[in-house]
Amino acid sequence: MTTTKIFVCPLVIPAKSPVAFIILFALLMFLMLTDNIVSNISLESAAFTQKEDSQSFQTLTVTRNIKSDVVLPLSLTVSTKNNIVDGDSERQNSLVSSLGVREKHGIGKFRRKLPEHEILKSDELTKKFHGRVLEFFNRECEVHFFMTWISKVGSFGRREIMAAESVFKAHPNGCLMILSRTMDSVQGYRILKPLLDRGFKVIAVAPDFPFLVKNTPAEAWLDDMKSGKKDPGVIPLAQNLSNLMRLAVLYKYGGVYLDTDFIVMRSFKGLKNTIGAQSIDVVSKNWTRLNNAVLVFDMKHPLVLKFIEEFALTFDGNKWGHNGPYMVSRVVRRVEGRPGYNFTILPPMAFYPVDWIKIGGLFKMPKDWAGSRWIEAKVQQLKRQTYGVHLWNKQSSKLVVEEGSVMERLMAQNCVLCKHIYSS
Repeated sequence: MTTTKIFVCPLVIPAKSPVAFIILFALLMFLMLTDNIVSNISLESAAFTQKEDSQSFQTLTVTRNIKSDVVLPLSLTVSTKNNIVDGDSERQNSLVSSLGVREKHGIGKFRRKLPEHEILKSDELTKKFHGRVLEFFNRECEVHFFMTWISKVGSFGRREIMAAESVFKAHPNGCLMILSRTMDSVQGYRILKPLLDRGFKVIAVAPDFPFLVKNTPAEAWLDDMKSGKKDPGVIPLAQNLSNLMRLAVLYKYGGVYLDTDFIVMRSFKGLKNTIGAQSIDVVSKNWTRLNNAVLVFDMKHPLVLKFIEEFALTFDGNKWGHNGPYMVSRVVRRVEGRPGYNFTILPPMAFYPVDWIKIGGLFKMPKDWAGSRWIEAKVQQLKRQTYGVHLWNKQSSKLVVEEGSVMERLMAQNCVLCKHIYSS
């Protein structure tokens, strides 16, 4: 509160001059009123400015928390302030829009440190990672398979179990390792126990992420991310960590990487150093985009090292797919045909026989005789020509497998537990 001091100078006023006295009194009152008004205006202005600054600061704080602390699982619907964001495009547009606001106000250069994530933590369990990998695969495994799971253990559901079942249907003597801290737990063991009880070799192992990227171009990338020199971006962190982890584990150990929404239909035993095309040009028949949902590579393969290098050098956490399918496409386009890189590109029918836009059709039951004929023809085509079917979980995770559908047929033919087919 502002204190107003009034200095009164001694005045000689004739006792018999009431008019002069009234004028002097009115002047003093006017000066006091004016000073009080100015003080109040100043206080109100300062209060308004402070309130506006406080609101602005609170908005920036919320923006930082949303960008850096919230880790969005790959296939979950996210609810923010009761507004449901569902699907890649809406989520990406929303996040990119927020980023644009930050840049407009001069905060686009703000570097956020890599948020704490379970998969990045190191402890006594992760220190045993390398030894557990060597011990597990030293069991006369027909084929070494890897999957990654960075979401909560409770999210590992029927769809993911079906993917694991299909691995063992086609490879009874194969070995499947799921890189996951959350699944490397009592609850995770219970989920996998039905497969273990039938003699299948499957295990969930908490990965040692720093060890996996050690002595690769991604080692410096991870250090820069942790120190805040690089921005993790607005794309869910789990997606980009999975993109890198699959490359790092194949480079260290070699084997087959599969997404957890991939149904295996044929043995991978004959595949070597292979990647699949997602799309081709209808005229030239040349591939237009590759995908990294299925990767088959030997240990220390130079192309996988190039993938890791490209990931680290061109990482952009604000562009969907930039560090995944688009990244492997960029690298292969540069090195294809060069000596020293021996690998095979299979056509879309091998791993991606149904485009993500049309995947819903596989889940529908036939409505008439023509529909039944189409389903039968599609099932036979897939059995003859494909190694498996990528289900594009972001588009199909909420779809119900209807009786008599292509998916019902595929799951029934490629399961080993064969329970709850219609609840996927």
